[in-house]
Amino acid sequence: MDRITYYTQEGLNKLQTELTQLKTIGRRKVAEQLSDARDKGDLSENAEYDAAKEAQKILEARIAKLESLMLNARVMKAEDINTSVVTILSQVKIKHKKQNKELVYRIVAEEEANLRENKISIESPIGKALLGKKVGDSAMVEAPIGKIELEILNISF
Repeated sequence: MDRITYYTQEGLNKLQTELTQLKTIGRRKVAEQLSDARDKGDLSENAEYDAAKEAQKILEARIAKLESLMLNARVMKAEDINTSVVTILSQVKIKHKKQNKELVYRIVAEEEANLRENKISIESPIGKALLGKKVGDSAMVEAPIGKIELEILNISF
């Protein structure tokens, strides 16, 4: 059984938009590629046809994954978030102890993660290290460059 995943309304809307686009425009483009490749003759030696079939397989796998995610997706609102500890959808202000630098991240589902928007996955090393921590707690993160100590300064939605 698939697990329930929590999203912001914005994150869920993005997934729905991607799913709709793949089912309409994506499928139409792949169908056109297959048709064009078939028109070129012998399918047994047709690299374009093979490439189009592979593209179709990848597209359908992504559609199936998004449909599964949508079935198990739940939207969380501010009133659903317990800000006494770090949970999914918490906005966390942290201090990188070694660099004495403050950062703010929102902990989100893997599909919603986007570092440019300061959204980190609950499955990431930092996300995992912060989960369940309270303001004032420290979290140790295993990173490729070694251990990083982060202090939780604030938790909000």
